[in-house]
Amino acid sequence: MLPCESRFQELYHKDPEGSAFCPYRICPIGAHSDHNLGKITGLAIDKGIHIAYAPKQNGVVEMTSLQFPKRAQWHIASVPSKKQEDWADYLRGATWALSKKYALRVGISGVIDGSLPIGGLSSSAAVIISFLQALCKLNGIELVGQELIDIAYDAELNYVGVSVGKLDQSCEVLSKKNHLLYLDTKDGTYEMIPQHPAMKPYKIAIFFSGLEHSLAGSKFNMRVDELRSGVYALQAFAGLEYGKFKEANARNVPREVYETYKHRLPEPWAKRCEHWYTEFERVEKGAEAWRRGDIEAYGRLSFESGWSSIHNWESGAPEQIRLYDIMTHTDGIYGGRFSGAGFKGCCMALIDPTFEESIRRTVTAEYLKAFPEMTGKYEVFICESADGVTL
Repeated sequence: MLPCESRFQELYHKDPEGSAFCPYRICPIGAHSDHNLGKITGLAIDKGIHIAYAPKQNGVVEMTSLQFPKRAQWHIASVPSKKQEDWADYLRGATWALSKKYALRVGISGVIDGSLPIGGLSSSAAVIISFLQALCKLNGIELVGQELIDIAYDAELNYVGVSVGKLDQSCEVLSKKNHLLYLDTKDGTYEMIPQHPAMKPYKIAIFFSGLEHSLAGSKFNMRVDELRSGVYALQAFAGLEYGKFKEANARNVPREVYETYKHRLPEPWAKRCEHWYTEFERVEKGAEAWRRGDIEAYGRLSFESGWSSIHNWESGAPEQIRLYDIMTHTDGIYGGRFSGAGFKGCCMALIDPTFEESIRRTVTAEYLKAFPEMTGKYEVFICESADGVTL
């Protein structure tokens, strides 16, 4: 029995009537790109968000989290117009976004649980998607994949207020085990590239720094605005048409324009643009490396993505940067980078399974030597790739 199911029984003295699950995701190449319609590569992993639930015919939503205190309540017909600045804002946003498209009659009582610590694996998108699964099931609503992606995106962007793209939602919905999702976020087209028969075996290591984070409360939104500022200026320098600031988009400005005028940009804006344009190129190279079964080349590109995230996007807490540095010189790690916004949270790595135990020992010893205060908070998990959410 899942922990959320046991807690549901304790709270409501009955068994839940259903359960929902959404996997977490990793994005080895394609970070800090989707909000400006870049390309990404990603994989779902075999850990994620579980919800045990039952209907409430009076339309009330009543949710409990095993990771946070305080039960949250609202009515499906009267979601607070503004976020409440607590863990349940993602669920309120999901209710709000779904109710714009469908009439909701049935509420929900539920207990939600994450199978890994919070921070860096798109737990926010997984929370929204698993909750949407449950709420749709109770209200007789069937969402196709792209519709689920769009509603979850609407909830996080326009209710919670995080300047995300559709990377997280797409990975968690579309992924297939042992396939690489190669997605163009400009038009939603994607390819599932199968693992090549000649590819060396791999597993996914997740190294949690011990820090928690909130995207909305970090510098994530500011970095996106800095990129847009650079793009907006490039359009002006090049004599291109431009409209509202929020409509400025790196995908609409050719790299040649950036290379011609980048010396005129303020340094922070130039760095954000440098990351976006080079990451776009890394994604295309990474997809081809995976296609031909060269996981070592794919891994090197992931390491390069991590370097650019530190030096061009300027993200990463000191703890995370140290984890990344350790990974780059640890035998058996093909490649890796920050996972998530990269201001706190975790690092992910693609590893050779034969080195699993030595990787665990080496990274742990070096990291805790640098940050002994993280003893008991730092954790390592070894995961497999997995299918996306089941609709």
